[in-house]
Amino acid sequence: MTAEEYTAEVPASKPAETSVPLHPLLAERWSPRALDPATAIGDRQFTALFEAARWAPSWGNTQPARFIAARRGEATFDRIHGTLSRGNKGWTSNAAALAIGVARVVDEDGEPMPYGEYGLALAAQNLVLQAVAEGLYAHQMAGMDRDAARAEFGVPAEFEPMIAIAVGGLGTLDGMPERLQEKELRPRIRKPLSELVFTDTWGEPLF
Repeated sequence: MTAEEYTAEVPASKPAETSVPLHPLLAERWSPRALDPATAIGDRQFTALFEAARWAPSWGNTQPARFIAARRGEATFDRIHGTLSRGNKGWTSNAAALAIGVARVVDEDGEPMPYGEYGLALAAQNLVLQAVAEGLYAHQMAGMDRDAARAEFGVPAEFEPMIAIAVGGLGTLDGMPERLQEKELRPRIRKPLSELVFTDTWGEPLF
């Protein structure tokens, strides 16, 4: 990339290139790292993120998803930030809010919780789409120290910290490392439907 390309603004929208139109919440969702340090999330918006997560479907309505969350400026925000990987710590300090997604993996009888991780994934996706509806951006991360999160927040053994989520407003490329600037400006791509959806026999495309 040239120096001129690095002066480009982070795109406010990276609409998905789809074979048929999708709902804007889906088509417009993307995961920037360039977040605005001045963006704040109001009480209603913040509550709405987790209300959306609460109403995600789950196996047998077991509701295995839990979250540890805080807004920038709160002590818990800094504690969550401290559990993130070094690469994620570099940009998430500008987030308006951070959360750790935790899945229940053992049920009340001491047996493995069916589909606990799947339930957390559904709840996290609800949260992310609600962020889009609120005019915000959300970025989910695997780059975190699960053991550190467990110790920092006293997570019980039957629960597993699994992901972190940063939520905020769109910022600029100023001060971002070159490798992250490239990611912010890179087009969004996905495998074609022909590689993902089959019919009759494995590998035979439906679309």
